[in-house]
Amino acid sequence: MNNLPFSKWHGSGNDFVIVDAWATDFNLDYTALARSICDLHQGVGADGLLLLSHSSSADLRMQMWNPDGSLSEMCGNGLRCLALFAKERGYTSDEFTVETDAGPRKCLIVGDSVQADMGPAGMRRGEIGMTGDPQLTFIDQELEGYKATAVSMGNPHLVLFVDDVHKVDLRHIGAHFEHHPLFPNRVNVHFANVVDSSHLEVVHWERGAGATLACGTGVCAVAVAGFATQRAEPNVSVKAPGGQLQVSIQTGMRVQMTGPARKVFEGSWPLGSSTQVVV
Repeated sequence: MNNLPFSKWHGSGNDFVIVDAWATDFNLDYTALARSICDLHQGVGADGLLLLSHSSSADLRMQMWNPDGSLSEMCGNGLRCLALFAKERGYTSDEFTVETDAGPRKCLIVGDSVQADMGPAGMRRGEIGMTGDPQLTFIDQELEGYKATAVSMGNPHLVLFVDDVHKVDLRHIGAHFEHHPLFPNRVNVHFANVVDSSHLEVVHWERGAGATLACGTGVCAVAVAGFATQRAEPNVSVKAPGGQLQVSIQTGMRVQMTGPARKVFEGSWPLGSSTQVVV
């Protein structure tokens, strides 16, 4: 095989290249492929590479690689894109479960939107991957001049509440906190402000990707942080630069996210030295 078929999708401006391994195991070096195909200038350009394959424990499996080639445990916008892609290909019904590295995620397709059960949020340091006592939480703590809350949505998030997200020097401050020593495996960073108790606004700096237009698990983490610190109600609309998502926090801090996804185009990627088949 000289060319790899792919489909490009986006959820709220958070864009992904999807490789369909449902029928064929391409046996590729996906770390190298992610670095090359996600490159904005010399590749297709994307915030992540998604691999769809069969699952022994769910209806299908999703894996994700960041643009730097690192694996991500979970991606909410990617999950919605993959869900609609799988439905379009006829692999699923309207209601199904996706295996992810963060655990199973139930999805319900409603028109061009996906309602996803994102599982319970983790608030303890051990769940998040922070240093310190693994049983302690990190909620509304002072951190270098910011009020900070750490949340796990299957992947680690740091939410920093500010007065105005549009005044944040995201490139410098986001990168700084991504590599903060509190998080040995790095962390996704989100700056949020409260519009009112049912509306939040956020900008994202994602681990391994940098500034993105949206981050589904990040939006969920922001909603959780807002609720946990009594800044927001359990049902909120969260606006990111790429669009709005609806988040509902239920009993046991279980999080439900609803939002759209769109197909951008389909194409094929030439397999060269940077994406050699693994033998």
